[in-house]
Amino acid sequence: MNGEYLNKIIHGDTLQVLSVLEDNSIDLVLTDPPYFLDKMDNGWDEKKVASTKYHHVVKSLPAGMKFDKEQGKKFYDWYYKISKQVLRVLKPGGFFFSFSSPRLYHRMVSAIDDAGFLIRDCFIWLYTQNQPKAMSLNHFIDKLNEDERTKTNLKKQLHGWKTPQIKSCFEPIVMAQKETEGTFLKNFRKYNVGLLNTHVKIGQEMFPSNVVSTDTINQVVDKCFLISKPNKKEKGDFNLHRTVKPLSLCEYIISLTTYSHKAIVLDPFAGSGTTLVAAKNLGRKFIGIDINKEYIEIAKRRIKSFADYSRYNAVAGERQLKIFEEVGMDWIDEEYRKRQDGQRHALTQEQHASVNARYTRKGGCTLEYCCECGNPTGFAGKGDDSLYTEDNGPFCSECFKVPNVEVRSA
Repeated sequence: MNGEYLNKIIHGDTLQVLSVLEDNSIDLVLTDPPYFLDKMDNGWDEKKVASTKYHHVVKSLPAGMKFDKEQGKKFYDWYYKISKQVLRVLKPGGFFFSFSSPRLYHRMVSAIDDAGFLIRDCFIWLYTQNQPKAMSLNHFIDKLNEDERTKTNLKKQLHGWKTPQIKSCFEPIVMAQKETEGTFLKNFRKYNVGLLNTHVKIGQEMFPSNVVSTDTINQVVDKCFLISKPNKKEKGDFNLHRTVKPLSLCEYIISLTTYSHKAIVLDPFAGSGTTLVAAKNLGRKFIGIDINKEYIEIAKRRIKSFADYSRYNAVAGERQLKIFEEVGMDWIDEEYRKRQDGQRHALTQEQHASVNARYTRKGGCTLEYCCECGNPTGFAGKGDDSLYTEDNGPFCSECFKVPNVEVRSA
């Protein structure tokens, strides 16, 4: 039933679209839903959020700043329904990762918990680049029907004292799991999901952690938690989405939780498509849902523009290596011998990753690919098959065209 939706983004209301997806068919749900702060609910309107016309009380009050206890209640009721559908479509043992704001995280987790999930952990995305939201009361003092001397003294008295909105430097991400069928081993052998890949490393080759940082903070934090920073190319100059998540963060979670290249990653609030791009980069299948046509077009453009490359390909290779071990690995050794002899051989992306993982892990070398045609060029450090220019590479001999340069044929 899901076949018609694979590697596509569906335009529509999330609850309605989720209802047509097949039971027990999704490996991972990774999403960044509306946070249900002021104007950021399930009726999210990009123009309304960005506009200053609708701001409450103070003209400069940005979207998300108005405090209302009803927001949390509405968030819980709505996300409980979403979570029930997510529970249905996930395979037994499948994971559900969902971003939230620190203020309403408890409502989101309660909804997911009450829907039937096991709450496994809370991930923290740590960052430093954010604006303080606390406001001075001077504008209220100016409106008081009192003399100027009293107003001036009151401003001095309250100097530095602002509204209770501290600078936010993290976002929580719930890690929930659908219950397994029987033991972890039995469930994994049947569904290929439910365990975590500890080959995935974070920081300076550290064991995977529930704290992730995309900003350089200090030596200790960076060593344990730093992953690659987002860049302008990653987001795209054409991307108007206000809350784009780092690609490396989504890749980290997908690499940690999905085993096979047949795994399906679902994002029911796809936005500008970061989760979907990450899934594609890692060779996974994906399904996206969003109600905003403009965001869908942005997501499609981003997906099309990204090459099939990821910093976690080596990790994917380790994982694929274990799959191929079940049917023998003689073909990997044969491919290595062929590459040393300068022969070419067509491999799938997963097989390339497996060769890399096997020989890198043995202290050997890494198979390189032509940046033009994508064909393997040779093993780095073994022979002269791979060719470079000053600014680019590697190239295969067919694609390497620089005047007055001798090309050594394979």
